[in-house]
Amino acid sequence: MLKKLLPLALAASLSLPAFADEASVKKAIETKLGAKVTSVTRSPYLGLYEVYAEGRILYTDEKLSAIIAGTLIDGKTMKNVTAERMQRLTAIKFSDLPVELAVRQVRGDGKRVMASFEDPNCGYCKKLAKDMAKLDNVTIYTFLLPILSPDSLEKSNQIWCSSDKVKAWNDWMQDNKAPVARGDCDTSAVQKTVELGLKLAITGTPTLFFADGERIPGAVPIAQIEQKLGQSTGK
Repeated sequence: MLKKLLPLALAASLSLPAFADEASVKKAIETKLGAKVTSVTRSPYLGLYEVYAEGRILYTDEKLSAIIAGTLIDGKTMKNVTAERMQRLTAIKFSDLPVELAVRQVRGDGKRVMASFEDPNCGYCKKLAKDMAKLDNVTIYTFLLPILSPDSLEKSNQIWCSSDKVKAWNDWMQDNKAPVARGDCDTSAVQKTVELGLKLAITGTPTLFFADGERIPGAVPIAQIEQKLGQSTGK
């Protein structure tokens, strides 16, 4: 139900009584949309409440007289309020990532850390892999997330079953050399990564996480990655 609302800029609601607090708005909008709401926060704009549900931000007033699915811009600063809030709401605790499920690459002193969720058949991921080959003094945890096709699952299993996972991954992503392992080892790590992707509401690849917990979707420029690695401390 919620996904059907997202393309709309405005959705009118049924006439409902006024609500006094975030908890009441949460209950009412869950009933209205049939969606699980993670949080409701009163925003400083026009008496609107920010509703975070199923990985999306919506806005509504205390009466649910309107539900706004779109980007909120601060009229004075012109900052994208929605984007900034999404960065905070989708952040994770990096140390909670089950890195034993990832292909681990260590370069140089390995002190800077990041994680990526990637599909082996994702074109943007291949571009990112070539760009990230330039990074040094970094530890990269690559989680194999085969969400594009059955072949993505087959290649993920083959890479995981390779005697040198890092080489198999880089050979395929950077040089288009297909993995040669049979893919018949214990590949439960790949399935667990798919489950983790659902838990973290990852809807596309690549998705990056940095030591400070910030999530950045998409193949971002290498300069931005370098900047984030410099800022993140992991503390």
